[in-house]
Amino acid sequence: MRSTKQLVLLVLCLAIQPAMFAQTGNNGRWVGTWSTSEVGRPQTPPPPAPALPPFQANQCPAAPPATPTFLHFNNQTLRQIVHTSIGGPGVRVVLSNAYGTAPLTIGAGNIALRDRDSSIQAGSSRPLTFSGRPTVTIPPRALMYSDPVNLTVPQMADLAIDLYLPGNTDTTAAITMHNGAFQTNYVSETGNHAGSAKLPVVASMQNWLVIHRVEVQAPETTRGLVTFGDSITDGTRSTPDTNNRWPDQLVKRMLSQATPLRMGVMNAGIAGNRVLSDAAFNVGINALARFEHNALAQPGVTHIVVMEGINDIGNARTNPSPTAEDITAAYRQLIDQAHSKGLKIYGATLTPFYGAAYYTEVGETKRQAVNQWIRTSKAFDGVIDFDAATRDPNDPKKLLAAYDSCDHLHPSDAGYKAMADAIDLRLF
Repeated sequence: MRSTKQLVLLVLCLAIQPAMFAQTGNNGRWVGTWSTSEVGRPQTPPPPAPALPPFQANQCPAAPPATPTFLHFNNQTLRQIVHTSIGGPGVRVVLSNAYGTAPLTIGAGNIALRDRDSSIQAGSSRPLTFSGRPTVTIPPRALMYSDPVNLTVPQMADLAIDLYLPGNTDTTAAITMHNGAFQTNYVSETGNHAGSAKLPVVASMQNWLVIHRVEVQAPETTRGLVTFGDSITDGTRSTPDTNNRWPDQLVKRMLSQATPLRMGVMNAGIAGNRVLSDAAFNVGINALARFEHNALAQPGVTHIVVMEGINDIGNARTNPSPTAEDITAAYRQLIDQAHSKGLKIYGATLTPFYGAAYYTEVGETKRQAVNQWIRTSKAFDGVIDFDAATRDPNDPKKLLAAYDSCDHLHPSDAGYKAMADAIDLRLF
C-alpha cells in the first residue's frame, strides 16, 4: 500500500500536470511571433550632434510640420499595435524595463485583436496578469512575462496591447522604448482604459514603449527566425501602418507557399545601430553588446539573419577605422555565439548607398570588401545577397531607382519586397 506521503505527492503531480500543459500547450512551446529591440530614452534627450555636410542631398519630399513628440505619461493608457507572424492558441506578452533606471508600475494590461485604428474586435479582449496579479511593478533593468492568455491569435494579425501607466513618467528615470515603429500607436485621455472597445485617444505616436515581445503557443517543431540589423531591417522609410519591412514581406512569402512555412519571425533591427560602437541614445547599444538579449535569448529561435555594418562604414566617412576587417572580425564573434547555441546564422550583404548623406568612396571600398568576405569566407552558414537583389545593374554602387525610397540608403516598399523575394526559403 502507498503511504500517506506518496498519495499526497501523487495528488500534487496530477494537479500540477494540467497547469503545465496550460502554460506550454500540449506537446508545444512558446515561440516569438513579434518582437522589437529596445533602447533607453533619457527624460531630456540631448540635442543631436551637428551634422556633417551631406555627400549628396536626398530626394525626399519636405517633411510635414513636426508634431510634438509625446514624451511623458501621467495616469494614461497606451494602446500599441503589433503585427504577428505565426499564430497560436495561446499568447503572452513580455514587457521590458531593460533600460529603465527606476521601477515602472503597470496598473493594468490587456490584449485583444485590433479592429481598425484604435478600436478592438468585440469578444477578443483579455486582461493581462502577472504571476496571477492584475498589476505589476517592473524593477529597473528587468523583463516581466505576462501569464498565458487564452486567446487564439491568427497569423499575420494586428494585436492591440494596452498598458495603463498610473504614475507620472516625467521623472529622472529613463524609459525603455523602440524609436521607429512605423506603426501608429495611441495614448488615451486620463485614466485606466485598458480593454475599452474604443480608446479615448488624445495623441498618437510612432514608437513602441515598454513592450518587447509577443509569444504564442506553437508545436515543438516550430522554428524561429531573428532578423538582426539596423534601419534597413527595422523598416525605415517603409510606408507606416502597412507592415512592408523586409521581414514582414518574408513572412507573407513564407505563409503563401503551397506548403506554408510557419516560422516565428522576430525583428531585432534598430535604426542607426552599429556593429562596433554606440552612438545617440535612440540607436541602441552596439550589436556585439545586444546580440545575446535581442537574438540568442529569443524564444524558439533556430535561425538568425545578420545585416549590419553600413552605419559603421558610413559614419566613419573617410576615417580608415573601423576597417572592413574590424567589421568581419565582429561577424565572427556573432557566428561563434550563435553556433555555441546550436543556431544557424546567415550573413546578408550590405546594400548600395551611393548618394546617401554619409557616402564616401572610402566607405564604398569597405562595403565591397565586407560583402566579398560575406560571400566567400564560408564563415556564415549561408549567404543572402541583398546587394545583388537591390543594386542598379548599370551602376552597382547605387540602389535601383525603383527600389530607392528617396534618400539613396533605405529601400522603398518595392525594394524591401525585392529583398524578401531574394531569400532562398530552403535556408529554413
